[in-house]
Amino acid sequence: MACYRRIRELREDHDLTQAAVSRHLGMKQPQYFRYEQGYRDIPTDILIRLADLYNTSTDYILERTDDPAPPQDCPDSKTPVRSLPE
Repeated sequence: MACYRRIRELREDHDLTQAAVSRHLGMKQPQYFRYEQGYRDIPTDILIRLADLYNTSTDYILERTDDPAPPQDCPDSKTPVRSLPE
């Protein structure tokens, strides 16, 4: 998964060190280093906190989109986004 490259790029674009980001996330720097290197998968809660830190979407970090804009309000919950096969 290329999201590891993207979290490094985001960190560098914001002139942050791994130590600063790891402190923000409440973990030790070596643990964060493993996420950036792709040695460990990024847990969902950390992914969400990274998206909040960089004011972007989790989809951008996961490379599901190239648009770094933060997410907009969710659509009306009564309107189905798509139908799932039964």
